[in-house]
Amino acid sequence: MASLTSRQGLIDYCLRSLGSPVLEINVDDDQLEDRVDEAFQFYRDFHYDAVEAVYLKEQITASTLAITGSNAASFSIGEKITGASSGATTFVHTNKDSNEIFTKNTSGTFTAAETLTGASSGTTATFSSIELGNFDNKYITLNDSVLSVVRTLPLSSRSNSISFFDAKYQLLLNNIQSLTNTDIQYFTMLKMHINMINDLMTGQKPIRFNRHMNRLHIDLTWGDGGDLAIGDYIIIEAYRMLDPDTFTDVYNDGYLKRYTTALIKRQWGVNLKKFEGVQLPGGVTLNGQKIFDEAMDEITQLKEEVKSTYELPVDFFTG
Repeated sequence: MASLTSRQGLIDYCLRSLGSPVLEINVDDDQLEDRVDEAFQFYRDFHYDAVEAVYLKEQITASTLAITGSNAASFSIGEKITGASSGATTFVHTNKDSNEIFTKNTSGTFTAAETLTGASSGTTATFSSIELGNFDNKYITLNDSVLSVVRTLPLSSRSNSISFFDAKYQLLLNNIQSLTNTDIQYFTMLKMHINMINDLMTGQKPIRFNRHMNRLHIDLTWGDGGDLAIGDYIIIEAYRMLDPDTFTDVYNDGYLKRYTTALIKRQWGVNLKKFEGVQLPGGVTLNGQKIFDEAMDEITQLKEEVKSTYELPVDFFTG
């Protein structure tokens, strides 16, 4: 049998498993689509083959202020821009093009078509729109495919220079001679000691993530002079669901095929139960209840199987 590589191929396989085309499977096309969606939702939540561990690179972005009636380059870098009617303010980070400005530290809500004035340059313009960046939002928006965030990699200093007074530098400097006279065990213990000091003095940045909001909150100091600046990158360790349209082998997963078939069978039983006891030509009597009960037993067994065999530890979805 050829491997399944599409959503429709999965549906056709399930219908054949239930007896089609020899038997008429009394399930509407929309119901079939709903049951496939339900199967994928359960599969992604509990089956380890439905997700992948990834490292995501996200850049800290400025807000984008769109204006009309003036050249964006007329505003000075770092100056404060104020809305005449709303009183909302923002600060120029850089000029993007003639009609857009990258800004930061936005406060308040600008109103449509109000006049904007630069505090130092005196430049005026008409407000068009503003799209807040994650620097002003104080959270990072992740893709819908991200299911769980494990951690962010430790954030280091933005400076490229090494301070002579840095504790890590001093420890390594004072012990570098020992590395040539002893084995690597001493150096390993020294690194562990440095990491312990770093954990005690700095620690990991706490994070909060909910996949229904798609927002990663990092509890650190946002703003000028804080832990992150516009243009900085952070690395996020996360789990992401596989896209079956990209990795089509997902459609051929044995567990997914069996679970989807059971869900469609349950829907078939639900539909037929409405005609329980109706006798068809030839003396055939519909028995939707039996089909429904068989499907429920299969679904129960499949749920027990995934939890005992394929489910990752409970803390997998805690971020």
